Amino acid sequence: MFEYLRKVLLTEKDEHTEEKFSQPEESRSKKLQVATAALFVEIAEADGKFSDNERKRIIDLMKAEFNLGDECVNELLNLSEQKVKDSVSVYEFTSVINESFSQKEKLELIKNLWRIIYQDGKLDSHEDQLIKIIGTTMNIEHRDVIGAKLFVKEEMGSR
Repeated sequence: MFEYLRKVLLTEKDEHTEEKFSQPEESRSKKLQVATAALFVEIAEADGKFSDNERKRIIDLMKAEFNLGDECVNELLNLSEQKVKDSVSVYEFTSVINESFSQKEKLELIKNLWRIIYQDGKLDSHEDQLIKIIGTTMNIEHRDVIGAKLFVKEEMGSR
C-alpha cells in the first residue's frame, strides 16, 4: 500500500552532497513529482482554505502530468503536504523544477497553478503574491506569469 511512498523516501539523498548527481532517473522523477505536488499544495493553501475542489484538481493534474494511479497520487499528496509543512520556502521545490523542467514545462506548471487558484473562482492576494514568487524563482518573466493567468481565466470562463 505504501510502496510508492517508501520508494520516494528511501531514494532521497541529502541535496547538499555529490550523491545528488549520481541519483538514478527514477529517484529524480519522484523528487520532481514531490516538488510539483508541493507547489500545488502551497498555492492551494495560500488563501488559508485548502478546499476539496482544489484537492481534486491537484489529484487530476498529478494523474495527468505523471501518469499515476489513485493510490500513488494520494500518497504523493500526503507526502507533499508534509514537505510543505516542513519547508522554509518554495525555493526548495522550485530548485528541483529548475533542474528538470524546460521553460515550456515551467510555463505549463504556472498555468496549472493558476488553475488551482481559480478553482474557487477568485484570486486571493496571498495566492497572487505566492505565484509571483514561484514564477520568479523558476526564472519566468512576470509578463509570462500574467499571460498564463489571462490564458487560464479565459479557459475557465468558457466552461
